[in-house]
Amino acid sequence: MTAALRATIRQCRICEVSLPVPPRPIFSVHPDARIALISQAPGRLAHEKGIPYYDPSGVRLRQWLNVEEATFYDPTCFSILPMGFCYPGKAATGDLPPRPECAPQWHAALLAMMPKIQLTLYIGQYAQRYYLGKSRKRNLTETVRSFQEYGPKVLPLPHPSPLNNRWLSRNPWFEAEVVPYLQAKVDAILEL
Repeated sequence: MTAALRATIRQCRICEVSLPVPPRPIFSVHPDARIALISQAPGRLAHEKGIPYYDPSGVRLRQWLNVEEATFYDPTCFSILPMGFCYPGKAATGDLPPRPECAPQWHAALLAMMPKIQLTLYIGQYAQRYYLGKSRKRNLTETVRSFQEYGPKVLPLPHPSPLNNRWLSRNPWFEAEVVPYLQAKVDAILEL
């Protein structure tokens, strides 16, 4: 089922007419994955290479997680499920929002095949809006600041994009409080 589902998703074309480039669904799943990263959508560089987080956002995210590239791309450690599996195109600042078709179409089946997930990271406002629903706070800042309210298996994070440098400089508590908490959780789960 796992291989068949992955193959089906890689051929997905449900939002093709809305994309600026041909669809190239990018995700990473494995039945033994222990940490799920539910994020926005692949960027242009990720689309070109076919590798999730193959960009400066990925570098920062790996720093936050305190993991090497090999560990990050080990699908038994991390699953990577964007809200939209294909590059949505460029906006005035950053990329366009993820296409809304992917998560409802594919996430439940993919998450169901990964029973060993011990921690799910909701990265950015789109993942938080979809998965946290009414339990999220007024905005991303308040949601992330209230990270401990979401329990030991869920952690909301801002997007690691360089476009968020200003947010990070205005919210030093994130790197002082949330990042060490995140790193300790990752270390314990992956036994690093």
